[in-house]
Amino acid sequence: MLSEDGKHLYVSWDEYHALIEKLALKIHKSGWEFDHILCLARGGTRPGDILSRVFDRPLAIMSTSSYRENAGTLQGRLDIASYITMPRGELEGRVLLVDDLADSGETLKAVGDRLRGGLKISEMRSAVLWVKGISTVLPDYYVEMLPSSPWIHQPFEEYDSLRPARLAERWKI
Repeated sequence: MLSEDGKHLYVSWDEYHALIEKLALKIHKSGWEFDHILCLARGGTRPGDILSRVFDRPLAIMSTSSYRENAGTLQGRLDIASYITMPRGELEGRVLLVDDLADSGETLKAVGDRLRGGLKISEMRSAVLWVKGISTVLPDYYVEMLPSSPWIHQPFEEYDSLRPARLAERWKI
């Protein structure tokens, strides 16, 4: 639900999963066939996992990070892992690059540039749940365009500040 001032979008688990399923349908309806899914951890991990299961394609993971300060609410320097983790082989052929959102677009652009520079990727397309109006990159597949570029409160964010002691209190352990 978008706040009245348009600055915050609150997403429930049900809405989140529905968005991933809608993204899967958009990709499917496009008719594009791909060999691998590369998700950008952490935000693209959940969508990447579900898309990997739906399309029955291998899942590769590349860790990226730019939102680390203030419980993950302030963007800083973009760090991209040197390695891609996958169960076997190497990332090649047609690759679907998955993240949760295109915020500024910097991550998708930087990762795309790096991947095109040294791997045997014949084609790469990108997929996200949300695209903010301020993004300089328009992914190939997305579910929602957010012209006002609100801060998105995803359902798993409570874990950014939840520590074991509070979890033990919650479960009376």
